[in-house]
Amino acid sequence: MRSDLMKKGIEKAPHRSLMKATGLNDSEIRKPIIGIANSANEVIPGHIHLDKISDAVKKGIIAAGGTPIEFSTIGVCDGIAMNHKGMKYSLGSRELIADSIEIMATAHPFDGLVLIPNCDKIVPGMIIGALKVNIPSIVISGGPMNPGMFKNSPVGLDKVFEAVGKTAKGLMSEDELYELECKACPGAGSCSGLFTANSMNCLSEALGIALPFNGTIPAVDADRIRLAKLAGAKIMDLVENDIKPKDIINKKSLENALAVDMAIGGSSNTALHIPAISHYAGVPLTLKDINPIAAKVPHLCTIAPAGPHHMIDLHYSGGISAVIKSLADSGLLHKDCMTVTGDTIYNNVKSISNIDRKIIREISNPVHADGGLAVLTGNIAPDGCIVKKAAVAEEMLVHSGPAKVFTCEEDAVNAIMNNKIVKGDVVVIIYEGPKGGPGMPEMLTPTSVIAGMGLDKEVALITDGRFSGATRGASIGHISPEAASGGPVAVVRNGDIIEINIKENTINVKLTDDEIKKRLSELPEYSPKISEGYMRRYALQVSSADRGAVFEN
Repeated sequence: MRSDLMKKGIEKAPHRSLMKATGLNDSEIRKPIIGIANSANEVIPGHIHLDKISDAVKKGIIAAGGTPIEFSTIGVCDGIAMNHKGMKYSLGSRELIADSIEIMATAHPFDGLVLIPNCDKIVPGMIIGALKVNIPSIVISGGPMNPGMFKNSPVGLDKVFEAVGKTAKGLMSEDELYELECKACPGAGSCSGLFTANSMNCLSEALGIALPFNGTIPAVDADRIRLAKLAGAKIMDLVENDIKPKDIINKKSLENALAVDMAIGGSSNTALHIPAISHYAGVPLTLKDINPIAAKVPHLCTIAPAGPHHMIDLHYSGGISAVIKSLADSGLLHKDCMTVTGDTIYNNVKSISNIDRKIIREISNPVHADGGLAVLTGNIAPDGCIVKKAAVAEEMLVHSGPAKVFTCEEDAVNAIMNNKIVKGDVVVIIYEGPKGGPGMPEMLTPTSVIAGMGLDKEVALITDGRFSGATRGASIGHISPEAASGGPVAVVRNGDIIEINIKENTINVKLTDDEIKKRLSELPEYSPKISEGYMRRYALQVSSADRGAVFEN
């Protein structure tokens, strides 16, 4: 056993003495020791119940003959961090979480790991951490929040952000905004739509690193507790059979994750996290590898913010298992990939039925003929950028308009709120990428205010930063190379015409190559916005978004 490194032999008597100080007895020390990485905290609604998930995991481990030992990781709530300095620290937390798992599982050589995340950066951060130590591991998430009810309709957090724009424009009263604020998030779980947290929890199933239904069982359901117990038992099987993350996450399983992502219309941030996971798995993959899969996989689901349904609807229609089965039966997914069940991804789901074909459409009757995400390239994004195509109105798939340029999110929001953005404009927000932000802050406020003011079918937003998974409309992020690295998006000026063609996967500024080169030569050297601490170090190490904003060296 790997844990023998810290417990076997007379020379490890001091180590065993310290373990006994925690209450472990000789029998427990002799058994396989399973580390439980738990991101529970009292900040994030998706994490307030993870103590219960951990308790269930421990019961599963003990019943299967192991000894569980829990440790913590950090977690940032993107919704609470949104639109202030705190958001600059969110993406950076992903690598910090991964590093903390690497440190804990190396300093204390566990035989296996159970990873308990639930929200945005925490899910990929834990998966990356597992890949770095590469010992048997399984993900069991906390599950999605149920939608709230407002005026007899289901709603989620995205509607609260959009209501800010409606209230600013006089389309909603402050009393109505307050009522919505109180009802949109009814309790524990990751926010109820197909935003980044739930997208990543679903894709962990497609990667094979989590059990079926990990992404969709509601946080408050007893089924979630039963799944956690099963995850505790399964980690013992993985340890016994020495099945490691790099045995599961490979080129085929990453392609499966992208295929499922296209089918469900997941968050555009998955285009950041999947390349990052692939990097740490040793599998080359960038933004440009997405389009070939998007071209052949149809978009099947209309989950908020791309439609009226929520995660609970997807779950009771058959969940990600039903989506995987549909894709596999149509030859759009690799059936033979190994998963944490010890069986192939197809064998896991072959008995699952699609209960409601309004929630999960048939391959022959999709929402869109191609995938929910699209990668655009052009003279201001030579290495690509990403748009959640499934959430873009038909009339905005092709758009041309004058740029309104801002060098930070706050200035853009002020301009939008003060009616300085008009029909036809293209809002350009630069110096908000991984290096420039730093930390590539997620921008839900500007996109939501645009939508709330009724401009989402008339105004486009583009940035070298990123947008929230709750964003809808022609919101194009991850422009690479970013402005802070001397990318050509940095030369765009007010009034320049931006031409966007999502149908043709192109984005360009109407300038000659010579004019772009001239303007690039005149750019001043970029000075980091944060000059000390973790994010200063982060900015010095991080790659561009097209490669997943990873630490390359």
